[in-house]
Amino acid sequence: MQIHRSGSVLLTGAVAVALAVTALPAAAQAAPSATAVISEVYGGGGNSGATLTRDFVELANAGSAPFEVGGLSVQYLPGSPSAGSQWQVSELSGAIAPGGRYLVAQAAGTGGTVALPTADATGTVAMAAGSGTVALVSGTAPLTCKSAADCAADTRIVDLVGYGSAVVREGSGPVPGASATASVARAASLADTDDNAADLAAGAPTPVNTKGETSGGGQEPEEPGPTEPGDVRIHDIQGTTRVSPLDGTSVTGVPGVVTGVRASGSRGFWIQDTAPDGDPRTGEGLFVYTGSTAPAVKVGDAVLVSGKVAEYYPGTGTQSLTQITAPRFTVLSSGNALPAPVVLDARSVPGRYVPSADGGAIDALPLDPSRYALDLYEALEGSRVEFADTRVTGATTAYDEIWVTVKPRENPTRRGGTLYAAYEDQNTGRLKVMSLDPARPVPTANVGDVLKGRTTGVLDYASYGGYNVQATELGTVVDKKLRREVTRKQKKDELAVATYNVENLDARDDQAKFDTLAEGVAVNLSSPDIVSLEEIQDDNGAVNDGTTGSEATLKRFTDAIVSKGGPRYAWRYIAPENNKDGGEPGGNIRNVFLFNPQRVSFTDRAGGDATTPVRAVDTWKGVELSASPGRINPASPAWADSRKPLVGEFVFRGKPVFVIGNHFASKGGDQPLHGRYQEPTRSSETKRIQQAAEVNTFVAALLKADRSARVVALGDFNDFEFSPTMKALTKGRALKPLIATLPPSERYSYVFDGNSQTLDHILTSPGIRRPDYDVVHINAEFADQASDHDPQVVRVKVGGGFWH
Repeated sequence: MQIHRSGSVLLTGAVAVALAVTALPAAAQAAPSATAVISEVYGGGGNSGATLTRDFVELANAGSAPFEVGGLSVQYLPGSPSAGSQWQVSELSGAIAPGGRYLVAQAAGTGGTVALPTADATGTVAMAAGSGTVALVSGTAPLTCKSAADCAADTRIVDLVGYGSAVVREGSGPVPGASATASVARAASLADTDDNAADLAAGAPTPVNTKGETSGGGQEPEEPGPTEPGDVRIHDIQGTTRVSPLDGTSVTGVPGVVTGVRASGSRGFWIQDTAPDGDPRTGEGLFVYTGSTAPAVKVGDAVLVSGKVAEYYPGTGTQSLTQITAPRFTVLSSGNALPAPVVLDARSVPGRYVPSADGGAIDALPLDPSRYALDLYEALEGSRVEFADTRVTGATTAYDEIWVTVKPRENPTRRGGTLYAAYEDQNTGRLKVMSLDPARPVPTANVGDVLKGRTTGVLDYASYGGYNVQATELGTVVDKKLRREVTRKQKKDELAVATYNVENLDARDDQAKFDTLAEGVAVNLSSPDIVSLEEIQDDNGAVNDGTTGSEATLKRFTDAIVSKGGPRYAWRYIAPENNKDGGEPGGNIRNVFLFNPQRVSFTDRAGGDATTPVRAVDTWKGVELSASPGRINPASPAWADSRKPLVGEFVFRGKPVFVIGNHFASKGGDQPLHGRYQEPTRSSETKRIQQAAEVNTFVAALLKADRSARVVALGDFNDFEFSPTMKALTKGRALKPLIATLPPSERYSYVFDGNSQTLDHILTSPGIRRPDYDVVHINAEFADQASDHDPQVVRVKVGGGFWH
């Protein structure tokens, strides 16, 4: 049996041993490398849609002396290693000059047309395009570690890069964005902070060998740049649709003034024509991609550029970015005036979001920038834009990005965000802002703050968030003093039930995370009687060794709650089968109930485990659970590789209450709102609808046995209040979504891409009357957050709130 509990219940065997486990320390990090680093990783070579014919790993020497690689190796591990996964080894020889590169060719595919430059070492590893881990290792013996913590402790590892959804990585997370057409590359500075997501970024692959040779024009060729303007202008390249009419063709002597320079990540510069054609559909700005070499230009340079026109798709389902690749350019003069920026505000940005293609690609549709916001942004791609006094709708991220709206009156929330209210009502004024000046990053800001004064930059497009402004001039943040909310304490005769997604909490996390989350429960939620937790992992997190228990994690968490002035909570959960519930591989994510035994009791009923379905049992005393805690139909295909709902039977003031903790399937795989396919396909929705039907069926069974049964279903449902998922969940009026009882400006618990939206919910059965419901905003709107979700709480008054 896999029922786990705490409090005064006597435990025996393995469970008792688990309770004795002390808090695990956070994983140590190896020292950052000041010499050899992994500078680029590409696993899409030879894939469908790729240009290069084979995979590669590029190394670089950040030191001041040659770095000998003889006797070292490059090793590869799949992103989600199984028990049988092994590190694959490619041996190295030779040396890397100071500041130089070293190219390791890997397996070739059947696609692509361009060969790598001559490799310095050659392996046979077929790396995955979207996810994997590459290590530079002192020695040639295969590594054995399969977790981030274990690999951090292996002193043979000189440097390590995890990309996609890789379990083994350095720092807070792997590098996103790798694909058949995108590698992950380190910044030009070669800085190594042991945080992959911070040190590397996705972009077009640019392999360079020790001779400085490249396949994709990563370096300026020795042949001279153009000296006379050609016949093609930027507006000819951009055309009147999203895809250039000159895609794939070579152009010569395209004139423009440099308006922005990006010296790291996807390196290059933007140029803009000073003699526009007057057609609002044809853009006058363009990105020139220089690959692995920082561009030798500066803002204000007048240039002529030759190269090949290409459409770069930065991610699956995204629109493309028009650019010139393999460039040759000549600087004609410097210090030139820049074209006036286009002002973006409530008057200039249309109220409609994007044209429809009935789910197909909008690439070939003629742009209509006066009618659709995304058409306007596309027409301004690569051009200078400006806005002023904008409200922040998405707090500063770890990547120094914020979201603002150029439409201050567009769907405002009570606390300063922008509400996502319907699939058909997109917020057209949202834009992501980043700084092109590393010495002056985007300042820290929370939702509702104001970016005061003028912000000017170049309009760009990326896979994450779509259209964004690469700022060359930033406004200043005006702090609007947003404060974390504190909900009221429940009264003596009120039962308080809360939900909180604690974002992959496990016993290896820093104590600071435990303390902040605990303060949210004890102080901001005012110590609810029952807390349904989502994203509790097993005790060693992503270490994939068969561990499924969460006793040490929950002990640390409940201890932290006590230290913050909260009660001594007990807990119940059912451990999942190893790697059967989705989430981070090896993490064994699950739902958990905390409860205050001084206020509420839990009805323990044997029989619940990871695979046995819980049933509603009609007895002479009323409806009961066949097992408590239990799981709803865990063998159903709806729950394959997903978290199963946890059901528990509680008693408050002598009355039974049934609580269902949920964490539905994520939105991963859905096409982006800003993408090339309109309307976007929400493929993940199918599974959530099936999951909602399972929960609805179970609640209906409880109500069939007792129509006045008191049921609270809550958690991270990963869908909106207006979604088909919610319709399936509430079918037959079995459950009422409490988010609908709030004013529209307060209906959110999560902020994504500058949209305040609702993924978390509390729903109640008809047997519960006049619930007092509150979304407690303490995370999602803040740059400093313990979780990306806000918790919620419902209070029900027994004697007036329940049917009798």
